[in-house]
Amino acid sequence: MSKGKNQWVSPANGKWKHQGEGNTKATGIYNTQNEAIRAAREAAIKNGSELIVQNKHGQIREKNSHGNDPKNIKG
Repeated sequence: MSKGKNQWVSPANGKWKHQGEGNTKATGIYNTQNEAIRAAREAAIKNGSELIVQNKHGQIREKNSHGNDPKNIKG
């Protein structure tokens, strides 16, 4: 369970946006996906939340949890 808003990286008219889940406006617009991921990762770490990255078609390509991960997961 995360503490703060999940952070999304999504395509945005030929650029990439970082946006907190549920927000109506982007936190930032970036020229590259890597720039957006860097900014969103910092926010996810700060908020103890999930980072969700979409590909250029809007499909989820990766998720990274920066929140309260359960310690008893095998593997």
